[in-house]
Amino acid sequence: MTRFRRLTVEDLDTVLEWAAAEGWNPGWDDAEAFHRADPAGFFGAEVDGRLVAAISVVNHTPTFAFLGLYICQPDMRGKGIGLALWQHAVAHAGERCIGLDGVPDQQENYRASGFVLTGQTTRYTGPLAIGEAGGVREAQAADLEHLIAREGRASGVIKPGFMEPWFAGTARRRTWVDGPVGTPRSLATLRECRSGYKIGPLVAEDEASTRRLLCRNAEITGSAEVSVDVPASAAPLARMLEQMELAPGFVTARMYRGGAPTGAAPFYALARDQMLQIRSLSFPNPARF
Repeated sequence: MTRFRRLTVEDLDTVLEWAAAEGWNPGWDDAEAFHRADPAGFFGAEVDGRLVAAISVVNHTPTFAFLGLYICQPDMRGKGIGLALWQHAVAHAGERCIGLDGVPDQQENYRASGFVLTGQTTRYTGPLAIGEAGGVREAQAADLEHLIAREGRASGVIKPGFMEPWFAGTARRRTWVDGPVGTPRSLATLRECRSGYKIGPLVAEDEASTRRLLCRNAEITGSAEVSVDVPASAAPLARMLEQMELAPGFVTARMYRGGAPTGAAPFYALARDQMLQIRSLSFPNPARF
């Protein structure tokens, strides 16, 4: 017997372990910040009492939601469980615009569900070089309101429910800023993952500030691999990372249903609640969306 239910933080820890097994490489301290964004926005499917599939539809604002963490245990794929869970969870967004990051080979399926391609995001990965990081400091409580607004202008959606705990940090997730207390000009959050580190969000005014932030993070990451997810709209950041010898790799398609938010910054990298990507499921009958 299959039933759907909302996921707890403890459930989300379990699902992120599934994601790690699929190669998503989530951060060690991701679950609580993701869940706090919208505790009602995480859904699971149980079969005979066993959790077998999950999805998130996080309502960030009265007009915007983001869909991700769409994953199913390998032995339960192809049975229609994922599709049914998708339909159940999407209703949580109501009339909101919904965004997602999907693997490119699933675009037609998402398009059949009303999603429109607006761009792509490329992951750049490699060790960071240590250099001059003068003026970069760790974020303080007095910076949080400004950081949330700064990221919101870059992404097109101000998301305090997600970004506040994200920027507040943990032992393995820290945000660095460049600029005065209360009004920093630039920011970058570094989080330790199962393998290496990820930076996101990164929002900077110019190349010089971006380099200072990356150099400060390099003091922590050393020779470890660091990944940065760069939207196509942030071409100057992509060029900089390539000059720093970070290699482009994994690509996701950014799609929206209900109209895309508008935001732009030449030096901008995503924080995926937004790190919750859509993989591991295929749809045997896209027309059923």
